[in-house]
Amino acid sequence: MNKDYLSDVYRDFFNSPTIEKDFTEDVEKSSTIEFNLNKIDDLMLDDDSLELLKKVIYYMKDYNKDKEYIDFHFVIEGDNKEIISSFENIIEEVIKDTHYVSNGKSTLSFYEVDTTDKIKDVFKNPFIVIRDINGLSLKDENYKKTFFHYLEENLHHKIILLEGITSDIKYFFEFDNSLRERAFPFTFSCKKLDVNDVYLDILNRVKCSREDSFSIEILDYITKTYEKSRMDYPSYRDALCREIEFHHRVPLLKSEKSLDEIFKELNELVGLDKIKKTLHELVDYMTLSSKTDSLNLKNINLHMVFLGNPGTGKTTVARIVADILYQLKYIRENKLIEVTSKDLVAEYVGQTAPKTMGVIERSLGGVLFIDEAYSLASKGNQNSYNAEAIATLIKAMEDYRDDLVVIFAGYTKEMQDFLDSNSGIVSRIGYTLEFDDYTEDELVEIFKGMATKAGFIVEEDSYLRLREIIRENKDTKNFGNARFIRNVFEKTIIKHAANTRDKKRKRVLITIKKEDISYE
Repeated sequence: MNKDYLSDVYRDFFNSPTIEKDFTEDVEKSSTIEFNLNKIDDLMLDDDSLELLKKVIYYMKDYNKDKEYIDFHFVIEGDNKEIISSFENIIEEVIKDTHYVSNGKSTLSFYEVDTTDKIKDVFKNPFIVIRDINGLSLKDENYKKTFFHYLEENLHHKIILLEGITSDIKYFFEFDNSLRERAFPFTFSCKKLDVNDVYLDILNRVKCSREDSFSIEILDYITKTYEKSRMDYPSYRDALCREIEFHHRVPLLKSEKSLDEIFKELNELVGLDKIKKTLHELVDYMTLSSKTDSLNLKNINLHMVFLGNPGTGKTTVARIVADILYQLKYIRENKLIEVTSKDLVAEYVGQTAPKTMGVIERSLGGVLFIDEAYSLASKGNQNSYNAEAIATLIKAMEDYRDDLVVIFAGYTKEMQDFLDSNSGIVSRIGYTLEFDDYTEDELVEIFKGMATKAGFIVEEDSYLRLREIIRENKDTKNFGNARFIRNVFEKTIIKHAANTRDKKRKRVLITIKKEDISYE
């Protein structure tokens, strides 16, 4: 009703160009209000939103007791945090200038406002900003019930601004299907920038002078990366500008590999026979739908668990999985974001969920690889924070299952305990890959591959000494498998360098002897 009333009042006014000019002059002549309409025109909202915002602001500025009082509660949708912040600042400025409501602002972040008592305090102020909406899903039913109760009780003679991406806004109103139409009729949408908008903006911001060919490189990079990126625009823009100004070049695009090249790389890895077989079968299954129009296998569950001891190839295979999924167009970007629990869990109350969401948002469009994931199930003071991180991950695995693949990795026994502790994770896992320890022969083969790649020749009796070292250490706790061999190789090269300090013949310098093999 309020929105219709506002539209009726200004329909003729805004349809007339000459009167719109009068509107501008009227605002600029105001002796008590300092407001520049350019702030609105420069705001990157869609056209309908810009027009509506002007109507709202003029109504608030021109309000008196002879007019109907309208409860202005706004929704602003979009992933551009810069636009949303500017919109919020404009509304706050207008409130202060017009005294449409009394001064006083509070912000409610569902990640930070962790008790129902704090909700009551938030609604004491006349201007309320609600953000981080997805954090509401992590709260219990009593918290949600309390929040919506206070919201309903505080809809009059206040201004409430609800911020978020479209999917989060939709989720918010699912708690009360009539709330949006009844209380939040004023919706504003961030303008979706096209490639040319982004190109012109970045070109104006880059400080180093360049020739036309460089401008073409920038445009080519933006064309190939912008629409695939899940970064909000300011983050994308700033990252690209920093890269150009610091390195004086456009970032290099990651070259695409064919499936044959990817599997050649996989097959060249020592051992991992079960893993190779599973990935071949997975690709056969995923490509089946492309062979006929009558099948739709797009919604395959690709979240995974990697079980195995240190140095068994989990991270290496995760990178290959990312290559495969990108080649098959199941992810938008060929990226693997590697984290551990410390990248997800914060030190203080209310910080873990946003910290975890930050990692998730950075991973969207690609693969999130969580190493040593079992530490999320650790006991003690951090346990509640760990549980919050797990809950955030579980929700993201469901909400973004078409735009995110999560791989949990860790030692076999500890990971099994972790999975047993939370059925929500288990139910969302599509594949479990078990990485066996390398055999003695395989470890020797890994050493041989490292030496060959580095340009060394290894004498046969050197391998006898290597096998002795492997047997002496293989049954020790947390044996590092390929990592152990890497350490042996590096220490061997150090000892070889010392042993050949006074030598000059090339053959001697590139030959690893038995006395060079070392793990000291």
